[in-house]
Amino acid sequence: MSLTFHWFLPTNGDSRHVVGGGHGTPVTTTGGDRPPTVAYLSQIARVAEELGFVGALTPTGAWCEDAWLTTAMVSQNTERLKFLVAFRPGFVSPTLAAQMASTFQRQTGGRLLLNVVTGGESHEQKAYGDFLDKDARYRRTGEFLEIVRGLWQGKTVDLAGEHLRVEEAKLARLPEPVPKVYFGGSSPIAGEVAAKHVDVYLTWGEPPAAVAEKIARIRGLAAKEGRTLRFGIRLHVITRDTPEQAWAEANRLLEGFDPETVRSVQAGLARSESEGQQRMLALHRGGRDRLEIHPNLWAGIGLVRGGAGTALVGSHDEVAERIKEYHALGIDEFVLSGYPHLEEAYWFGEGVLPRLQARGLWSHPFPGVMAARPVAQIPFADAGGRR
Repeated sequence: MSLTFHWFLPTNGDSRHVVGGGHGTPVTTTGGDRPPTVAYLSQIARVAEELGFVGALTPTGAWCEDAWLTTAMVSQNTERLKFLVAFRPGFVSPTLAAQMASTFQRQTGGRLLLNVVTGGESHEQKAYGDFLDKDARYRRTGEFLEIVRGLWQGKTVDLAGEHLRVEEAKLARLPEPVPKVYFGGSSPIAGEVAAKHVDVYLTWGEPPAAVAEKIARIRGLAAKEGRTLRFGIRLHVITRDTPEQAWAEANRLLEGFDPETVRSVQAGLARSESEGQQRMLALHRGGRDRLEIHPNLWAGIGLVRGGAGTALVGSHDEVAERIKEYHALGIDEFVLSGYPHLEEAYWFGEGVLPRLQARGLWSHPFPGVMAARPVAQIPFADAGGRR
């Protein structure tokens, strides 16, 4: 089976430096270098589509543009790219969310994927009017997905749960196809939700041994439910023609990290309730030394950014080998990003994907696209999103 690659739409802004933000931390000033206009995001999306990425992840939270609205607009400037829309189930009715997903599928030709984000920071959730604690949020997520999946199957749903209640809920029009549900979470209760309700379990980029342990745990929980899941990993990437060039770029990014910003971000992330975030922090503990935590796996991004904090760094061949290593553990989907997202999409798409194709691990999901619609003919926006 061919590996699946997704790119990232930086709806918090883009830059030639790392744009921080997420898990309750504000976007750093570099987020204003390339504002997240529809024109600029569409430029990234079109390039990702041409290069062979299947989808593009959009984040959710107070620190970025709304994922539903943004992807709905960007979808009109693309043809095949799917949108992995991150959303928080506590902020919208499950019946309305099922209806929104159904509408999105019809209006885009079936290009919606859903990334369910339960929410790991109580202070951010409270700003949206959600006052449940972390475990309760996960139990609500389970109820939410039970309702949504029932509606997508054409059922009339009645559910009186601990947190959600619907009566005679039904969709007038079903989504075609039913969106795949992506989900991540490292806590025990997150594993229970994944095992029962999701299609693809996502992990952040930990060293292979830790990823293997997590896959085994989730796979075992799913088996008890009589289900099988796909597994994906979320990583940044810095790939170049030679290892020296790649590490020079990583060091350039590191040199741009203001010490005060690092201290502030790390202090904020240390208060995170997310077990996954704490696992990210443990990889570097706020220090700049020993950031290569596994061959070609660099934890430097996590010094200034919440959430996914590791990057694959190396030559195209080295990065391809690390992807092969993760695939051997059971990872079939890779959600990648890099700064800036336009240029790094090219580095990966032109440098690594052909090597994976030569190894029989990947094939372009849209055969003939490059020949039919050359990248050079795509209208490009400038860094500010203007044509």
